[in-house]
Amino acid sequence: MTDLGINERNALRELKTELTRFIMSYKFATDEMMTKINILNEEFSSIHDYNPIEHVRSRLKSPEGILKKALRKGCPLALDEIRDHIQDIAGIRITCSFISDTYRVCDMLSRQQDVTVLKVKDYIASPKPNGYKSLHLLVAVPVFMSDRVQPVTVEIQIRTIAMDFWASLEHKIYYKYGGSVPATLLVDLKRAADVADRLDVEMERLHEQVVALGIDPDDVDDHVNLDLLSQLPMSSEVLEAFARGLTGVPTPKMNEGA
Repeated sequence: MTDLGINERNALRELKTELTRFIMSYKFATDEMMTKINILNEEFSSIHDYNPIEHVRSRLKSPEGILKKALRKGCPLALDEIRDHIQDIAGIRITCSFISDTYRVCDMLSRQQDVTVLKVKDYIASPKPNGYKSLHLLVAVPVFMSDRVQPVTVEIQIRTIAMDFWASLEHKIYYKYGGSVPATLLVDLKRAADVADRLDVEMERLHEQVVALGIDPDDVDDHVNLDLLSQLPMSSEVLEAFARGLTGVPTPKMNEGA
């Protein structure tokens, strides 16, 4: 084996290591954001009366997918260049029930101290010409590697169930026709987007009416609220003790050594 061959082998090994580290940094950033979203999801499910998050999905572009997009965009095949110019390598999609929920979730994520909002595209307020609606949030989160702290971008799409259903159908149609969708089908898609929008507005209106008929929190028994914590490893004795403490009722002594 010549020296040139050895050098090439070492260069490829180093490139593979850096490419692996590059991809892993986006996976870790996705994991970080998913943890934040799951915390909100579990908090709302366990404590609050209403959870604005219906579904959450994440995806990570493969090395082949990154390469294809870089070539398509004319981006130099240097990792720093790719990091700067391809910003949807890591993606998360959050589906909500109502339009107001999308903005609420966006606000909760944006206010987190270690999340830097780089860009917001509000396609709900200003839909694309084809009818596409969604709230796009580009954020950067710090990923703590063994030898560095790397800010990594994650694209977050937040939309309603109706918006997500329409977008999924539109994507399948474009894929089936290779991007050349017949004009008549485009008209039908736009009409379907308008129907989905009217459905969102009507469902939001109904939701607001239901909320307006809500029960006064003061009328809810403490035991009902405690039942929301039933998935935690707490005995009924412990819960009853806390309930008495909240209401000022003396708590009997518990068995020692518990």
